Amino acid sequence: MIIDCHGHYTTAPKALETWRNQQIAGIKDFAVMPKVSDLKISDDALRESIETNQLRLMRERGSDLTLFSPRASFMAHHIGDFHVSSSWAAICNELCYRVSQLFPDHFVPVAMLPQSPGVDPATCIPELEKCVKEFGNVGINLNPDPSGGHWTSPPLSDKAWFPIYEKMVEYDIPAMIHVSTSCNHAFHTTGAHYLNADTTAFMQCLTSDLFKEFPTLKFLIPHGGGAVPYHWGRFRGLAQELKKPLLQDHLLNNIFFDTCVYHQPGIDLLNTVIPVKNVLFASEMIGAVRGIDPETGNYYDDTKRYIEASKILSDADRHQIYEGNARRVFPRVDALLTAKNQQAFFGVGFESEAKQT
Repeated sequence: MIIDCHGHYTTAPKALETWRNQQIAGIKDFAVMPKVSDLKISDDALRESIETNQLRLMRERGSDLTLFSPRASFMAHHIGDFHVSSSWAAICNELCYRVSQLFPDHFVPVAMLPQSPGVDPATCIPELEKCVKEFGNVGINLNPDPSGGHWTSPPLSDKAWFPIYEKMVEYDIPAMIHVSTSCNHAFHTTGAHYLNADTTAFMQCLTSDLFKEFPTLKFLIPHGGGAVPYHWGRFRGLAQELKKPLLQDHLLNNIFFDTCVYHQPGIDLLNTVIPVKNVLFASEMIGAVRGIDPETGNYYDDTKRYIEASKILSDADRHQIYEGNARRVFPRVDALLTAKNQQAFFGVGFESEAKQT
């Protein structure tokens, strides 16, 4: 099985964007603020948006299951206040849940949080709990910079984040550390802000003792870890100067990286520097880089090709990257797949017994 741990609903029906634009307009003129109930998206519209896009490409490229969260650039936590973010997060999370119900063999929901600059992260807990308990979400996306490129929030090691971490530990879910749109014109959203944030999050963890406080907390740093693998020697040296343990003990029991690196040398570097046990397959399609690489004739984000072409990975390594690591880092995914396998093996009898218990 190939599990893509990094998928966003970038192809949601146009009605979602229309509603969001109306909500943004309502920030200045409350008379035009839409109600949540004003958004009408049918199951057929959801099916079409998935079948002609993500699901089509999954079948063409050979992946099986996508961990599916709201569009990252649309989270835009810097827009409006907490109430605006709360309504927006609830809508986007419900759509991803509905997709997972329409295509249960191919999509599993991951939640965005209703973060807002300067607002206590603990205010996100009700949405987190709802998504886990009611929607079956297997993880969350956590934005370390809700300000949209101005970095006004405390570092991830600060106690302000601890209520979120406590819930993550309680529910045994990881967080993908993922920023949203940059409203700072010095930082291009996908070419700079995303990669800056990946690197910054890693360094915030390196300089702290966060994982002593939360030894089972798990972070997935996307986009191949930003600059981390390329500058691994720098980070090892900085940890040494700060009298921290070796990185494999200090961070690599808790931090993991995905394969959203869109060329062969980058994937090879990632898998040379970072232990295989810390790398999870991902493509982020259909996402920031959608074009065809003229050097290969293939789509940049067809990341399975890079894993298959790697000369440094064994078949056992590929299994870990494709499936094993995702099931370990996302225990709820493992439980879901195990239950499905048991149902397939035992059939109706197992299902009936499960209902009785």
